[in-house]
Amino acid sequence: MADLPKAAIVRIAKKAGADRVGEDAADAIVAKAEAYIAKIAKDAFELAKHAGRKTIKAEDVDLAVKE
Repeated sequence: MADLPKAAIVRIAKKAGADRVGEDAADAIVAKAEAYIAKIAKDAFELAKHAGRKTIKAEDVDLAVKE
């Protein structure tokens, strides 16, 4: 079961210009988005841990995305 709501993904795709989004496409976007978010969160946590913190800050996320 996905954590991201499929309806939100469909809304984002439509705002990006898609007229319609197939169910299989929405499922694929959800899966890829969740994997990408998990990687960012893991990298951001490693940066926070390196800085001696348990809390992820926005700067950790910014650095994680730039890597």
